[in-house]
Amino acid sequence: MSISLKGDKPFENIPSIKAKALRINLNEHIYGTFAEIGAGQEVARHFFRSGGASGTIAKTMSAYDKEFSDAIYGVEPDNRYVSESRLKKMLSHEINLLESRMDRLKHPNKMFFTYANTVATIDFAKKYRGHGWMGLKFQTDSSDDYSEILIHVRFNLFEARAQQEALGLMGINLIYGAYYKHDQPRKLLKYLNDHIDPDAIEIDTVNFSGPLFKDVDNRLMSLELVKNGMTEAVMFGPDGNNILPARVLYKKNILAIRGSFRPVTKVNEDMYDKSIEIMSHEEDYDENEHLTLFEITLSNLKTSNGDVNEIDFIHRATLLCSLGMTVMITNFKEYYRLAEYFSNYTQEKIVLTMGVNNLVEIFDEKYYDHLSGGILEAFGKLFYKNLRIFLYPMKNKKTGEIINSNNLHVASRMKNLYKFFKFNNKVIDIFGFDKKLLDIYSVKVLKMIKEDQKGWEKMLPKKVTSLIKEKKLFGYN
Repeated sequence: MSISLKGDKPFENIPSIKAKALRINLNEHIYGTFAEIGAGQEVARHFFRSGGASGTIAKTMSAYDKEFSDAIYGVEPDNRYVSESRLKKMLSHEINLLESRMDRLKHPNKMFFTYANTVATIDFAKKYRGHGWMGLKFQTDSSDDYSEILIHVRFNLFEARAQQEALGLMGINLIYGAYYKHDQPRKLLKYLNDHIDPDAIEIDTVNFSGPLFKDVDNRLMSLELVKNGMTEAVMFGPDGNNILPARVLYKKNILAIRGSFRPVTKVNEDMYDKSIEIMSHEEDYDENEHLTLFEITLSNLKTSNGDVNEIDFIHRATLLCSLGMTVMITNFKEYYRLAEYFSNYTQEKIVLTMGVNNLVEIFDEKYYDHLSGGILEAFGKLFYKNLRIFLYPMKNKKTGEIINSNNLHVASRMKNLYKFFKFNNKVIDIFGFDKKLLDIYSVKVLKMIKEDQKGWEKMLPKKVTSLIKEKKLFGYN
């Protein structure tokens, strides 16, 4: 015999935190454990205070001491306690204990869950604001395999107690959403911020897995975080799973290439190849300490009416992932914001590879009217000590002239500023390119694909061409 939540109607309006906890407590079939280590001790407290917790909570625990934590969950290879690896071990360990201690024959209708978090709040010096992992391993039918939701959060508040309280609210929202919104993962994601100041806490990584989420594309969930303003940047790897930006960016030399990649062309490929070639000839280049990112801004994903075409997004993501690339989706329209974001995680070398038209836009003052310090403030953030621009040339459509850093035109007021950065080796030209590639434009390629014109294949990498045809991407028939 098994039981599920089918037919259990959710509240019409957003319920209070107490109502959410109480609803779970009063469901006699939901039963599980809480394991909260580090600074996260708040979630179970809400269930106890709401009443009726004796039928829901099998156990709560906090392996606060590191030695006890290691004794229970094992030692992490990197000795980190606030990590995805630690969270996964906690969830697996606790759900296995629950299964071993509760006889299914005696409790055929129980839908088991384990909630866990591992958190570090703001330090005493208030230098590091803190972050944490939280997750839920659960079932909504007692005969089903377990599904899982893993989340990484970053705190923006400056008081440890306030951070703990925000985490407690989000934990309740996660458990409630898992049981009553699991069939609507977008809403589940959005409702994680219920009753929380949106500026208090940021979710920069989320992954859904298991039978309940077999049709969920985590890349779309990643995009949803940026669309909802829950974070400004997300990343996913070649396998399509979301990855924690802080982990992959930490102390890395970074190469970032921004584009629409609609689709990936030979120009994009050449920009990447030539940039790597330049970097690899530098004395301190270490492939193991290097990360390349293909970045797409939210504005590059929006249609003319301001919506995001998700099918189009998945097509771009599919191509980039197939090429083995790490993809970054951001809400950073201006390059200086991207550079500022990277500088939060690494003090190593940062390279932004871009075309001439992008560099000309950077020196346009209209993009910095909202800054009190104007363009100088922006450039102070953009051209910090280890950042350089690798400039890919363009061809003047009318004259055929090849334009690079030596003959591009910026506004008269910006000429001296441009010269300053140019002569301080902040702008470096890419050479050795194939001039024929300068006639390739993704807009033109896309039009040719949709209109079934001949010849577009020669403008794209072979693997990209094959995938477009195989999966019928971008309107190919």
